[in-house]
This record gives sequence, C-alpha cells and structure tokens, in this order.
Amino acid sequence: MSKQSVEPGTHLYPVPAVMVSCADENTKANIITIAWTGVVSSQPPTVGIGVRPSRYSYDLIRESGEFVVNLPDDQLLAELDYCGVVSGRDLDKFSVTGLTQVSPDLLQSAPLIDECPVSLECEVVKRVSLKSHDYFIGRVVRTHVAKQWAGDDGSVVPLPEEMVSYASGTYYSLGRPMAEHGFSLKEQILADHE
Repeated sequence: MSKQSVEPGTHLYPVPAVMVSCADENTKANIITIAWTGVVSSQPPTVGIGVRPSRYSYDLIRESGEFVVNLPDDQLLAELDYCGVVSGRDLDKFSVTGLTQVSPDLLQSAPLIDECPVSLECEVVKRVSLKSHDYFIGRVVRTHVAKQWAGDDGSVVPLPEEMVSYASGTYYSLGRPMAEHGFSLKEQILADHE
C-alpha cells in the first residue's frame, strides 16, 4: 500500500457521537454533543470527554465534577445535531428538543436523557488541560440501559444499526456487525502466517 505524509490531525474515524448532559449547582441542565470521547479504563470503568473551555458546558462540568454520557440511537439524530450547534447560554436545549430529564441515581445534579438507550453517570476524577480542549476523565458510577439493549447477563448489547458515529463532519450508522472479538483465533484465519 502506497502512503503519503499529510499534516498531523485527529484522524481516528469513526468515533461515537454522544450527548453529554450536565448541570450547574441550581440544577439548570444542558446538553452538549461530543464526538471527542472514548473509553479510558475498564477497571474501574472510566470514560473521557474532550470539551473546549469556551463551551457553556465546560464550566458546568468543571464546577460540578460530574456529567452523564448519553448514547443516542438513530431516532435522535436531529436532537443530537441540534445540541451540538446551538449554545445552552442562549436557550434551554431540553425544552427546545423535547428531550426528557431524568434524575440521576448517584450524581448530584447532572440529569440523564430518558430517550437515549444508554446513560453513563460519571464523576470527574481528573481534568487534563490541552491546547484546544480539556479532557475530563470520569469514573462511571452507574449505567442505565434500555431493556432492548440489555443482555440477559447484565451486559449492554448495543444494536449497531441504531448507533450513531461521526467522521469528518458527517454522521454515520455503524451498519452490520462484521465479526466477534477473537474470531481470528477461533477460525484460525492467521494460521497460515505463523
């Protein structure tokens, strides 16, 4: 495969598009759409979100020390996009979108979004200041999952065709599953290369 060098960039595609909910000390809630998010650790369960300091949600998260990562399905695409292009300084995104706030189990103020199939209550354990964004690392203290996404063993089983991802300014469906983790060993696909 022939390659060429290009300017350094964040070319990790696709990434999940999530709706992060947060609130101030008076529980005035906001939603911010974030694609700069990911798993940081499995034990303890920890996720991270990148937020620009200029964003309205930045101070809400920094001051409260908590946030909820809500995974939308494809039925929430318009709400997902809207919450990423308007500011909570100017309007109440819950009211405008019609999304429903649900009180958290363990957090003090950051609400869950009822319409999202998965919600992760997170307590900030660290904030890393970078140039364009700060990275908030949050320990997942409670997971809420819709029944259709819940496995019999208590696991979360997302429906890939319903999940939303993001790449270069465009939203995508994840499409069809290709294979399960570890399939190459089960089927000895790489046996010829050993």
